[in-house]
Amino acid sequence: MYKVHIKPHWEIAYDNEAALDTANLLTLLTAIQQSGSIAQASQQIRYSYRHAWGLLRDAERIFGNSLIDSGRGRGTTLTDFANKLLWADRLVAARLSPTLDSLASELEIELGKTVEGKSETVRLNASHGFAVAALLGKINEARLPVEVRYRHSTDAVAALSRQECDLAGFHVPLGEFEKPAIATYAKWLNKRSDCLIHLAVRAQGLFVEPGNPKNVQSLADLTRPDLRFVNREAGSGTRMLLELMLSGQGIAHKKINGFENTEFTHSAVAAFIASGMADVGFGVQTASQRFGLEFIPLVRERYFFALPAASLHDPLIRAVIDILQSESFRTAVNGLAGYDATDTGKIQTLKEAFG
Repeated sequence: MYKVHIKPHWEIAYDNEAALDTANLLTLLTAIQQSGSIAQASQQIRYSYRHAWGLLRDAERIFGNSLIDSGRGRGTTLTDFANKLLWADRLVAARLSPTLDSLASELEIELGKTVEGKSETVRLNASHGFAVAALLGKINEARLPVEVRYRHSTDAVAALSRQECDLAGFHVPLGEFEKPAIATYAKWLNKRSDCLIHLAVRAQGLFVEPGNPKNVQSLADLTRPDLRFVNREAGSGTRMLLELMLSGQGIAHKKINGFENTEFTHSAVAAFIASGMADVGFGVQTASQRFGLEFIPLVRERYFFALPAASLHDPLIRAVIDILQSESFRTAVNGLAGYDATDTGKIQTLKEAFG
């Protein structure tokens, strides 16, 4: 079975200077950040000490900025400019990863069809998320053929109704916004023939800078003129949830500075704030934690996979369910900040899940 990995790659140039390939430089800067030493970083990534220094000096000349601070007894640290380069790389990865992962999955399937004659696969459509990524990791470990397409929750359940996928991921808030949220998906879900597999419960809330320097406390603060907001894109389940919550509190979108500035993933929202380009965003706790941000919890939601009940007996679907119901997968989900795997793998009818 083929596995394709596609990684973002970027170059940077100033004026008429030759473009600098950032890959080796970013690898070195990451190692320095982790070790606090150029010598240890060089050893860790198998660069010669001389090569590492040459790479740093060439980059500093091109950028006209220092990349490291060092002094006797205090090790080596990265400058603000070097940290900005690392955040830029994380933002590139966060923004492009869903598209590249979907493309990699498509290439895997096509290569399998062409070379091995294989066409049977589990077609999974879902919004990009951490528990979904953990599941795909387990599926790949089991060497199950899977075709992944990252798309909005509404697009995923619509694709299921058109028989374009086998599993459709979507999320629904607990509490007062559950009913209007499920109404959005109901037009594509068949309560007689579809069923649900519970993936996880997760926390959504506000992302702010470490220490919350602007003292953000609630959604009402988003209308403050001193705050820059970064949003999820229209059509995403998280954007739908946010708009329901804002409407419930009588908060007008047009009063929020940056409401139309959007990113495709929770990680991209977190990276945007961590880079200093925005002050606050809305998303899942795991993304906030991974980018070193502070998290203000506002709502919990359930994430499900919808599928035709008749497919529960399909061997490939059954293999995926076995993974979802395994103790190792529950442990992986519980290890994600803000996630709860108590009901992970539970199979329900729509009526059982939503009443």
